[in-house]
Amino acid sequence: MGLDDKIKHGAEEAQGKANEALGKATGDEEREADGKAQQSTANLKQAGDDVKDAFR
Repeated sequence: MGLDDKIKHGAEEAQGKANEALGKATGDEEREADGKAQQSTANLKQAGDDVKDAFR
């Protein structure tokens, strides 16, 4: 897996954490849920990257 994909997925996870924190701070449950979803998606992508790397 390319380094650029790993960086992109890491940034997506960080953005999700930021959205979750902002949602908690402002009481915006939808933004908080979106942040958690972004983190989950990024974690799945990172796991896929790890699997692909294991087969190289």
